[in-house]
Amino acid sequence: MAEQTGRRIVVSNRKARHEYEILETYDAGIVLTGTEIKSIRAGKVSLADAYAKVERGELWLLNMHIAPYEFGNRFNVESRRPRKLLMHKLEIARIASRVMERGLALIPLSVFLQRGYAKVQLGVGRGKKLYDKRQDIADRDREREARREMDRRQERD
Repeated sequence: MAEQTGRRIVVSNRKARHEYEILETYDAGIVLTGTEIKSIRAGKVSLADAYAKVERGELWLLNMHIAPYEFGNRFNVESRRPRKLLMHKLEIARIASRVMERGLALIPLSVFLQRGYAKVQLGVGRGKKLYDKRQDIADRDREREARREMDRRQERD
């Protein structure tokens, strides 16, 4: 699937899908410096503890860590600086109205490269309760056991 869309996922936030029920997803461009894009292409990026917010009609990605580029010397910038996200105004307004709803948050799900540009996939999600997380784990375990049983039956035949 990645080859068809021209996407190469650099990093994904697996914890986000565990902690939040994702209702909608959006893709946004990221405003970066030259050394930052080089670090992203090298895979030196982390979405742990990262979040996004709408501020004065603009979308910002906060607390995303991009390691300083090894050969960047004075052109390197702060690794956790706020980064502006690029989307159409109407999409930002739609996201802002959704996030204002009670209990919804804007979470970065993954960073990917598409046609040479770094982009981030954002999800509008609602935080899961502990029992929801337990239910998801139980469902995953049941599915895994069912797959194993099907494999065993196919091996016998």
